[in-house]
Amino acid sequence: MKSPHSIRSVLPADVPALHRLVQGLARYERLEDMVVSTQEDFHSALFGNAKDARASVEAILLWPNAGGSGEPAAFALFFPNFSTFLGKRGLYLEDLFVEPAHRGQGYGKALLIHLARLAVERGCGRFEWAVLDWNIAAQAFYERLGAKVLPDWRITRVTGDALTKLAGLGVE
Repeated sequence: MKSPHSIRSVLPADVPALHRLVQGLARYERLEDMVVSTQEDFHSALFGNAKDARASVEAILLWPNAGGSGEPAAFALFFPNFSTFLGKRGLYLEDLFVEPAHRGQGYGKALLIHLARLAVERGCGRFEWAVLDWNIAAQAFYERLGAKVLPDWRITRVTGDALTKLAGLGVE
């Protein structure tokens, strides 16, 4: 039996579609003004560049048909992390997005299953991601799949001028 959808790793020719989906995610999260990434940024992060031949992230796309033709309807972007307590690599999901017109068809679940299988194949000790506190529907969805939303952890972030300032501080 053929799958009703198609999932595969992003290829260089897919970068414009990935960037379009990232912009859709920003609209959904009401963060459009924060998107400064370019297609070139994604190409470099996914496939390396002249300064650093290593890729720093991976991404997968989902098409709503088995042949993978037309425009993709969803994406997931992820990278390895490490747990000092487990002593193992993990898989961290940075973003997952399904276009609104394609929701309710199991595509988000299919992407998560695909990534969970990838984490198991790679010997990862865990698979984790963050979820916005206001996105109760996503939290409930993740919990139905067996994920645990950790109430005691908060993301801490330093960006822009604050990052530059911190980097310029001396060691005491």
